[in-house]
Amino acid sequence: MATLIVVDDHPIWREAIGRDLQGAGHRVLAALGEGRAALAAIRELRPEVAILDLQLPDLSGVAVLQGLGEDCPTAVLVLSASGESADVLEAIKAGARGYLVKSASAAELSEAVERVAAGDAVFTPGLAGLVLGEYRRLANEASPRRPKLSERETEVLRLVAKGLAYREIAERLFLSQRTVQNHVQHILTKLQLHNRAQLVRYAIEQGIDGD
Repeated sequence: MATLIVVDDHPIWREAIGRDLQGAGHRVLAALGEGRAALAAIRELRPEVAILDLQLPDLSGVAVLQGLGEDCPTAVLVLSASGESADVLEAIKAGARGYLVKSASAAELSEAVERVAAGDAVFTPGLAGLVLGEYRRLANEASPRRPKLSERETEVLRLVAKGLAYREIAERLFLSQRTVQNHVQHILTKLQLHNRAQLVRYAIEQGIDGD
């Protein structure tokens, strides 16, 4: 179970999220309604996960993400009423590790919290393909020359970019979970990246996320 904070400007919704997640065994350290307070709380409390709405009265969710920076150890899971690909893209590029729309069930939210805390990238089902495809088309920065990945490494990276957990990748490729983890670590080292979120962005830019 994860330690987390909840950031949403609607008190009833914020309380409901906190209650559901506490009921699932997670530890809610704070429930806040403003972006600046969220920034301060994340820096002070260092939760494993921050659940973040995009529409906040002082700072937007994207501004909060940008304020945290890439070195922040807290994984941010955006929970928003918007399912527009432009909003999702903006949040991902700002550093969000996951994005769910508010129609997600309590069980889906709890699972997403656990997965982003473990390093996975999580999207609302049905949204990932559209978002990943558009992200690739919109990416306008030239990718630096990277070492060539093996066929197996490319296969693992493609499944990571689709948001599959290590267990799911292991089952699909008939490998042990430890072998999958080793492959991911080797890919990170080879590409000089630091986490799964960066791997997902790299895969999208290189067109490795497709079938």
